[in-house]
Amino acid sequence: MKPKRLFLSSLAAIALVATSGCVNGASFAAETPPEGAVPGPALWKVADEDTTIYLFGTVHALPKDVNWFDGRIERAFHGSQELVTEIDLDQAAASSQALAAAGMLPPGQNLRELMSEENRVQFEEALVSLGLPVEALDRFEPWFAAMTLTLLPLVQDGYQTDSGVELALGKKAAGKERGALETIQQQIDLFDGLPMDAQLTFLDQTVEAVPNASKSLDAMVAEWAKGDAQELAKLLNSELTDPALYARLLTQRNANWAGWIENRLAEPGTVFVAVGAGHLAGKGSVQDQLRRHGLKAKRVWE
Repeated sequence: MKPKRLFLSSLAAIALVATSGCVNGASFAAETPPEGAVPGPALWKVADEDTTIYLFGTVHALPKDVNWFDGRIERAFHGSQELVTEIDLDQAAASSQALAAAGMLPPGQNLRELMSEENRVQFEEALVSLGLPVEALDRFEPWFAAMTLTLLPLVQDGYQTDSGVELALGKKAAGKERGALETIQQQIDLFDGLPMDAQLTFLDQTVEAVPNASKSLDAMVAEWAKGDAQELAKLLNSELTDPALYARLLTQRNANWAGWIENRLAEPGTVFVAVGAGHLAGKGSVQDQLRRHGLKAKRVWE
């Protein structure tokens, strides 16, 4: 895939990076499925007398042959009147130009010139290994370069954002109300608002992960597909260890979403909330944040 085409299609990488690699200090106890439970991606629910909110952890890019829409998830989804995702899926496809524009460096700046010599050499080696010229990302900010280097090896290995869980749910959601927890601009600002030194750290960590990117995601998808939240959290924990990024990309957002869930419980109905699996695994997860509100998310096994 050429760099320009990748830039215009990489909005999905925002969610992929922000939610698939920033769990710190997994805290789930081992879960024993009840007898007869069918393995599959984890599903939780929060409910009161007249409201049920399902919480489903997603993967934003998948190989085509992964079958995840099992009986549990299908029943919960079709029994819900509303689908809520991280961002408005209809707007996502139309906002790729805004993403690329936000990721541009000011005139006269060059990405590689912002790096240390050691990091620049590693960065250039990563680009070459992916079939890109060393100057391919010179005009882009470090966070956007990191997004590109996250997505490209996965695309080359057969992962496709258009076969990701949210887009599949969106296609099945005819007749449902639609909602979003964040705007696209808020998600862009998560990265575009990072200080330059934090962006460069983020990029360096991404560069180091490039050789094993597909293998790492393969392992995460395998645990996700089995519904093993504990093992998934352990894998996610190894991907990003910077405390500032962890708080900005994960726990602060989870706290906001827990507040949204508490408020939504005041209205009757059934809601299916689909967010990146990293938000529903480990310390600081949405479930952890809900407990601070006196609410408990229960695992749905059948």
